[in-house]
Amino acid sequence: MQKPTLYLKNAMLLTISGFGLRAVGMLFRVWLAAWIGAEGMGLYQLALSVYNLAVTFATAGISVAATRLVAEELASDHPARAAGALRRVAGTGALLGLAAGALQFLAAYPASKYLLGDARAELSLRLLAPGLPFMAVAAALRGYFLARRKVAPSVESQTAEQLLRIALIAWLLRQVKGWGVGWACAAVMLGSTAGEIVSCLLMLLFWLRDRRSLPAGDRRAPADIAPRLWRILLPLEGSRCLASALAAAENALVPACLALYTGSRAQALAQYGALKGMALPVLFFPFSILGALATLLLPEITEAHIRGGTAQLRNLLSRMLLLTATFSVLGGGLFTLYAQPLGRLLYGSGEVGLYLMVLGPLTPLMYLESMVDGALKGMGQQMATFRYSLQDSVLRILLILLALPRFGIGGFLGVMAFSNAFTCLMNLHRLLDTADLRFDWLRWALRPLACLAPALGLAWLVSGCTAPWGTLVQIGAGGAAGALAYLVFMWPGALKPALCGMRSGRQKTSPANF
Repeated sequence: MQKPTLYLKNAMLLTISGFGLRAVGMLFRVWLAAWIGAEGMGLYQLALSVYNLAVTFATAGISVAATRLVAEELASDHPARAAGALRRVAGTGALLGLAAGALQFLAAYPASKYLLGDARAELSLRLLAPGLPFMAVAAALRGYFLARRKVAPSVESQTAEQLLRIALIAWLLRQVKGWGVGWACAAVMLGSTAGEIVSCLLMLLFWLRDRRSLPAGDRRAPADIAPRLWRILLPLEGSRCLASALAAAENALVPACLALYTGSRAQALAQYGALKGMALPVLFFPFSILGALATLLLPEITEAHIRGGTAQLRNLLSRMLLLTATFSVLGGGLFTLYAQPLGRLLYGSGEVGLYLMVLGPLTPLMYLESMVDGALKGMGQQMATFRYSLQDSVLRILLILLALPRFGIGGFLGVMAFSNAFTCLMNLHRLLDTADLRFDWLRWALRPLACLAPALGLAWLVSGCTAPWGTLVQIGAGGAAGALAYLVFMWPGALKPALCGMRSGRQKTSPANF
């Protein structure tokens, strides 16, 4: 299969599956929020903040290392050694996962009581620990398949994981009904651990089947695999673990500082849960479209960077920035327009609607920062992204300590706005400077914003006409009309050249074409 055709096939598969999984996950999160309430979602997010630190220790750089090392071996004179490279990365991941799981299990009580300030999180942290080594091995296997340009195994394993996790959590929550928020969160975490184990086992089965198609020859790991592996892992492990530790500290500070403003720990935890556990997942729901693009672009960007293909690299980055701007501006506009109806429809909450309205205009910055961060890592700029993340975390913690006790949740929304603007601009500047690429204000900013205004006007008119038929029809009809009009406006001078370039595989020499 030709590379452009394979790329589009993988992109379509990832987009459809990613959107489907996010849709299922979003519906499940709405059901979960109704079951355990805003306070339960707050406790759930608190436990995840510590768990994410352990996940970072176990998996940071594992997938990236597998992708880069396998891709390098497949492009070398000894492609069969890609199997040995994967075994070394997966083994390292398993050891890191075991260490992270043991540390989390042993530290569950002091972390929940003294760091999070809520001992109810202890059981949840203990139940999450056994899944860490499985998660690390699965990350290595996903990196391998990404280097092989095969996305079906990851899609199938993640689908099975999601379905099993949801079914098990739904059953467990009914078993612990009435036992309190702590037990409800523990049931959710146990289901997540079971899902990780199943996902890893499926990925192993796919690997055993796929390794037969590797080129024949010596499949031992290359002699220099260890230094190459640790050159990738060490900066990512160190930077991400530090950033994750600061994020955990920040997440512990937010409810504590909000409690100083509200005078109630339960109310503070409910506000935190409504924002982090309910509003933000809605904002990131459409990111599955761009997430598929980011997943597929990473090996392409890495390959172009390693081979010194300056024109190809600029081409890829220009296309990425254009598509990111196109979809994120549309998402931000629709979220802002329908913030209150969405909050009431999904959660029956005007508070969540307010958060969506405030954060909606920040959606383009959130999406762009995520895409640019991945591209920079593909270009070997991990330390730069680490510096910006570290600076951002320190500033956020300082601003939280200063603003939240005085301004409450409004202060936290302001901190989030500043943080997203800071990290997005810093990472974007680094990307443009590294690739010697100019920011195309007309195509990547002014054109999307100009096309958005009439599209939102049409969406507003259609929503007004369909209001008597209910909120769901109002949002669906208005949003669809606005999105279609926006994409039609953007098609001639923006989307058509970018998408046609992907389909044909033509390598433009100037980013101005996009």
